[in-house]
Amino acid sequence: MKDWTEDVGEVLLKEEQIRRKVEEMGRRITSDYQGRDPLLVCILRGAVVFFSDLVRFIDLPLGMDFIAVSSYGASTKSSGQVRLVKDLEASIEGRDVILVEDIVDTGLTLNYLRRSLGNRNPASLRVCSLLSKPSSRQIDVEVEYCGFEIEDHFVVGYGLDYAQRFRNLPHIGIYAPNP
Repeated sequence: MKDWTEDVGEVLLKEEQIRRKVEEMGRRITSDYQGRDPLLVCILRGAVVFFSDLVRFIDLPLGMDFIAVSSYGASTKSSGQVRLVKDLEASIEGRDVILVEDIVDTGLTLNYLRRSLGNRNPASLRVCSLLSKPSSRQIDVEVEYCGFEIEDHFVVGYGLDYAQRFRNLPHIGIYAPNP
């Protein structure tokens, strides 16, 4: 039987690099939101590992909620069609909201969420993403807290997947299937 990790080629970001960056992002959010009670919204499923680590580095009272959208399916390219799979549980009206995303690729998902959630009258709406692929953008979107900018590779690990596999890897690697 083939080792399930054989389809991960080069390790792009090591576990320790990711941990240091997530800690730095948490400290920055703590500083920026002093005296406030932000609501962090995890974009499921890919961001859940990043989200779980990030909130532990934020030294503030905060709320948490979860939203799920889909645009990939079992492909390495976005379908371009974004659909809401799971909505927020609570109202965000008047709240400082931080969307926590695993990767900003085409910008389509983030654009959809910014428009949709912006219509719900939050006090503020910012984005925190571990990864960004500017060369893949179809729509220009603002990412206020960005961990790493990467080249246009399909990446897996640390919550990111291919067909629901590889999310549990502690690092981020380039998906390179071996026949």
